[in-house]
Amino acid sequence: MSSLDGVVPGIVDAHLHQWNPRSTPWAANRLSRLYSFLPAFGDRIFPMVVSQADREYVLTPSTVARVYEPLQYLADAAAVRTVAGVRVETVVHMESHWRRDGTVGRTDTPAGRSAVEETRYVTKLPFGVGQSPELGAIVAHADPRAEMFAELLDEHAALTDRLRGVRWITTRHPDPRIRNGADADGILASTSFLRGFAEVAERGLVFDAFVYSHQLYDVVTLAREYPEATIVVDHLGTPVGVFGPVGARTGATAGARADILRLWRERMTTLAACPNVVVKLSGLGLPVLGYGRERWGNIGSRGTLAEMVGPLVEHVFGHFGPDRLIFGSNFPIDKPNTALDMVIGALIDLLEPQGGDYVLRKVFRDNAMRVYGIDQGPPIL
Repeated sequence: MSSLDGVVPGIVDAHLHQWNPRSTPWAANRLSRLYSFLPAFGDRIFPMVVSQADREYVLTPSTVARVYEPLQYLADAAAVRTVAGVRVETVVHMESHWRRDGTVGRTDTPAGRSAVEETRYVTKLPFGVGQSPELGAIVAHADPRAEMFAELLDEHAALTDRLRGVRWITTRHPDPRIRNGADADGILASTSFLRGFAEVAERGLVFDAFVYSHQLYDVVTLAREYPEATIVVDHLGTPVGVFGPVGARTGATAGARADILRLWRERMTTLAACPNVVVKLSGLGLPVLGYGRERWGNIGSRGTLAEMVGPLVEHVFGHFGPDRLIFGSNFPIDKPNTALDMVIGALIDLLEPQGGDYVLRKVFRDNAMRVYGIDQGPPIL
């Protein structure tokens, strides 16, 4: 089997979440307190107290109700060297949507303050200690529609010289039992968002877009409006239900899944015509793709994962090429379905035939270093 040994000195994981829900204003902190004392009870009541949308998004409360910091990530990454020949050397922290109260407004709202405190929290974590990877960049939580968006970016930047981008989750689905991450439809293409996004473009920050696949044309609108800004599409554009039924009816039949895949292909092809758009090979184990609903996982092996996501990876490689694809783990959200070494191994198997060491070097290191400005100094703010 191919490996990354001699290809890159280390892997850049460009999509990692960190949290400590027992001591931070995160959405799952109440569940965390219960789970820390009574994990077995928490497992039993989880299906009864959590909506279907949330259950299918995380599969198990242990994913979101436990601390996940560099020590926990290091444990998950321990087997990577065995599979890939090198370790994860650098990570990009992706905002973990701490307390979201629906407010679109000021930095002194609970949502605004929480976003800044998340950045403060991440800067104090023990990255680079022992075998823990270095923190290469931070993508912060910020809503361009906010009245004081510029001031919020300034506050993030004042805390760290590793601020490289922002993300505002805009996932919305017509199926009422699919989890929504946004308060309205069409946010990325809205007048208020496009107006505020000028601050992102002028500061040279990256924007990470997390949308479901039927929303990808909103990303096209944003990319065309700001061709000078780099936009990263998270999780392969997230074709919800492409592998199996989720929600009330999404992906319930083979024909429905074929339509999801076909429409995803069309939209990704259109998006590839925007040269400022990059695709992140992350979220390969997202439960909402339709892997199943069992708490112990639904994929099983490196080969199975490669077989399932292969058509997605091959399509985006064919249209975006080796210079516009980036690896990210999306851990720990993907953890119930797949191990980190399984994800990396499956991607190596899929990408190596596309161009050998050159492609592997680009996807697992060089592109993330370039896009997120790792080791290049902060953007001008």
